[in-house]
Amino acid sequence: MMIQVYSKEDQAYGAFNGGEIVENKPIGFPREGGKLKPYSNMFYWANAIAKVDSTIGLHPHKGFEIMSFVLEGKIKHFDTKLNAWKELSEGDVQIIRAGSGISHSEFMEEGSRMFQIWLDPDLQKTLTQDATYDDYQKSQFPTTVDGSAQITTLIGDGSPLVLDAEGVTTQRIKIIQSPYVYAASKDESIGVYILSGSFRINDKEAVVDEFIMINEADEIEFEGKGEIFVFSTPSKLSYQSYIKSMQ
Repeated sequence: MMIQVYSKEDQAYGAFNGGEIVENKPIGFPREGGKLKPYSNMFYWANAIAKVDSTIGLHPHKGFEIMSFVLEGKIKHFDTKLNAWKELSEGDVQIIRAGSGISHSEFMEEGSRMFQIWLDPDLQKTLTQDATYDDYQKSQFPTTVDGSAQITTLIGDGSPLVLDAEGVTTQRIKIIQSPYVYAASKDESIGVYILSGSFRINDKEAVVDEFIMINEADEIEFEGKGEIFVFSTPSKLSYQSYIKSMQ
């Protein structure tokens, strides 16, 4: 098993509207720095926090699948496909399949927090497709308890959210009894964001806002209590990703 921990200082940084919204980014855009670069079909991952009510103005996207996971508070979304504002609350998820092109705007309520994650679903295909938008309420995602953890599946078995990007699973996991063992596969690249608490993973320590990259694992044992966000992608894709084509 290969494990690398990226501290908040190792990550990229971003801000909107003069710092009204601030972001630490486990995976930023290539120009933004940060030690971890895009991998598999994972192109971008930002943890955005609103210091005050703030709106990010209308801006365009193409090709990528762009997901917003509301972790705290409320956000609103507007796009040129729906031509209407839609509100999402803690635990809700939205996805924009940007296709041949769409423009959107976002509002974050003071104190709100979300992950925005971009996936590369094979741009050679998606750039020719119509853009679509879907949102999902917290109640639509299945939650199970296995004795040591409460697991909410956001992408994967039982989830209504279906991606074009291949081989993705995502869980928000609240670990209530240590240790918790996550069943993995050596064919997966697994990104873990620490939402709360602190953990020991093999010989690595990880705390809030740190990001852990794990490869070649059959299972992962988390010692500690708190909440983690786990995003699994294929170690190898069946197509050439955008980032690979640019190298």
